Amino acid sequence: MCGIAGVFSRSSVNRLEERISKMNDSIIHRGPDSGAFYTFENKLALGHRRLSIIDLREIANQPMHSNNKEWHIVFNGEIYNFKEIADQLEYDFISESDTEVILAAVQEKGINWFLAQANGMFSIALFNSVSNELIIARDRMGIKPLYYFNDGKHLVFSSEIKAILSSGLVPAKFNEAAVDEYLANRYVRAPYSFFKDIFQVLPGSYLKFKKDLSFEEQIYWNLPSSFNSAIKYSEEEIASRFEVELKKAIKYRLIADVPLGTYLSGGVDSSLITAITAQAKKDKVNTYTIGFPELNEFEYARVIADKYNTEHHEIIMNRDDYIKNWERLISYKDSPLGVPNEIPLAIMSSKLKEKITVVLSGEGADELMGGYGRIFRAPFDFENETTDKSFYDYLIDKYEYVPREMRDELIVTPKIYRKEFDDKLNTLFGKGSNEENVFRFFHTYHVKGLLQRVDMTTMQTSVEARVPFLDHNLIEFSYKEIPYGLKLKWVNENSESEARNKKSEDYSEILDIPKYLLRKVSYNYLPKEIIERKKVGFPVPLTEWFDNLEEMARNLLTESSWLKEGVLNHLIEKSKTESRAGQVLWMFLNIELFKKQYFNKNWQW
Repeated sequence: MCGIAGVFSRSSVNRLEERISKMNDSIIHRGPDSGAFYTFENKLALGHRRLSIIDLREIANQPMHSNNKEWHIVFNGEIYNFKEIADQLEYDFISESDTEVILAAVQEKGINWFLAQANGMFSIALFNSVSNELIIARDRMGIKPLYYFNDGKHLVFSSEIKAILSSGLVPAKFNEAAVDEYLANRYVRAPYSFFKDIFQVLPGSYLKFKKDLSFEEQIYWNLPSSFNSAIKYSEEEIASRFEVELKKAIKYRLIADVPLGTYLSGGVDSSLITAITAQAKKDKVNTYTIGFPELNEFEYARVIADKYNTEHHEIIMNRDDYIKNWERLISYKDSPLGVPNEIPLAIMSSKLKEKITVVLSGEGADELMGGYGRIFRAPFDFENETTDKSFYDYLIDKYEYVPREMRDELIVTPKIYRKEFDDKLNTLFGKGSNEENVFRFFHTYHVKGLLQRVDMTTMQTSVEARVPFLDHNLIEFSYKEIPYGLKLKWVNENSESEARNKKSEDYSEILDIPKYLLRKVSYNYLPKEIIERKKVGFPVPLTEWFDNLEEMARNLLTESSWLKEGVLNHLIEKSKTESRAGQVLWMFLNIELFKKQYFNKNWQW
């Protein structure tokens, strides 16, 4: 895992080496083991910071160059099946790194062949010094970040926005349109960001730039077009095949030349990953959990740690630790934090760095198997309610974090992204069943916000996180082969009719079993008490700390340009009426804390 950066210009760039050096330095946390850059004709610079995971020798450092000296690469991520890809090539390898396999594949068979073969997480920049073309590519699910700025004179790209700004070529302009988007989703959907003119490369795509900076976008992967809604099937057969696919995804992510461990919250997802990892590894697995004195799930994590004899670590944090780290982590993320548990996750990552460099995490399991019962049962509830709304509007009311009505009352910023995505999604929702639409929505959008959290919280302390539930083969298997009824299953033949008179928040996990097939497989590995307990998120006691947040709000938000004049008291009182009172106010504070860090200085030089 690493950080990449680069500049590609139409004409000669003054102080180019100094610029790429500063870009590299700004993301040193992503790769403390080595750093270097490559320049070409004073118009191109490729920078790299390395966190050594595969082939720890210097010969595997980047930037790396192909045997024919035509291709030059900087790469952030892992290609888990790099050895299988290498077996299909005739290249004369000098290292045992996955980076060189990318170069070899592109040289011999082209970028499209490589991307079709690759199983991994990555952001890649490839420059061809013969054709003078640059490719920047991102993995299928957007596990690894990749941002760019292109004004027709300079293309500037990196794993993190701070590196783009550190080039001195790009102004930092606050993107007001992102405020409404963030308050709704807790993240900004691709291709946008909180900075005007700085964009995310879309997951599952690459951009190919010519020397005049004109470019074409190529989408190389999408979610499967099919969605299994079969009502006749062999549950045992599908469960067996699913277990094979899941174990394969996890075992791929155990490939490393450095120590490795797992997060262990005590929930089904992290417990199952830990169990399979512990069975596959010869050495004792390091496991980690974090909580607050007043709120934690240590007892459940201990059950799994004891069962699999892991080297278990419990981390306690308090309110002061939380607030002390808040602004620091915004400076790593280059955006407002999205969910309150980013801060404890980051602190836990700092702790685990003492013993390991790679950690497996359970993100993506809920999206894969319908784990958010209240939301994934929205199609069923919609059928049983009398409403004039479309299903899309009905779902959005349940999904968005700060309600639209509240945002409209409080903020003055544009709503253009709201309209853009509403129009796009309304069209898409007309093409499939409501059940299918919810899964596609969560895989296309929601999981991307989780991945931003995972990347920042781990990479800020030079740790690589791997997410087996987002293996693209596993996702494709889930869409094509696992019937909807095995993702969310009614408890018995009477449950469905009984649920028709209730709301999902009242019957989910009582009358039905979200993530049913995952739980069924889990009985082969986990105790019943872990599998059958109700889903709990990663709790942070923000509502209990509301008085502290209110004091911060009165100090910070009084003159916020993106809030309507005179609404601060209304915001505080309105936040108290929300079930997630603390988090609503916390999100508003995040915007202002972020804005003060990035937009009160001139980045250009």
